[in-house]
Amino acid sequence: MSFEFTIENKQRFEGYLKRYPQKKAALLPSLWLVQEQQGWISPESMEYLAGLLDLTPAHIFETATFYTMYNMKPIGKHHIQVCNSICCCLRGSEGVVQYLKKKLGVNVGESTADKRFHLSAVECLGSCGTAPMMQINNDYYEDLNEAKIDEILEKLK
Repeated sequence: MSFEFTIENKQRFEGYLKRYPQKKAALLPSLWLVQEQQGWISPESMEYLAGLLDLTPAHIFETATFYTMYNMKPIGKHHIQVCNSICCCLRGSEGVVQYLKKKLGVNVGESTADKRFHLSAVECLGSCGTAPMMQINNDYYEDLNEAKIDEILEKLK
């Protein structure tokens, strides 16, 4: 399986290069662009980016695996990330994780059998004042309780 940006994403990538004085500075948005296109960061896409940014595939891998926002394997359609920072923990994030595990029938780091949902626990998502919270794809859901989680998941089915 090879990887190449679509024509539209190639144009977006070229726009990233114009923003930064050095090509390697465009790595994080370029990884995000890869993930938007194929849903995860494959070994082939890392080699492709390494060629475009004049970096080694190892440098791309080190960066991609450092950040939790990059998926290193295919995941479900809806990526549920529950914040487990101290503020969210004090306001019940562990209960949110346990409820989601039971409701979806998966453990943290797993996708549902139908590949609709993938559950992750992550460090601070930067919404301490409205803890506990979770991010699903690009949207934040705050002040969570079981009823609110049920409502959110129902809308995503």
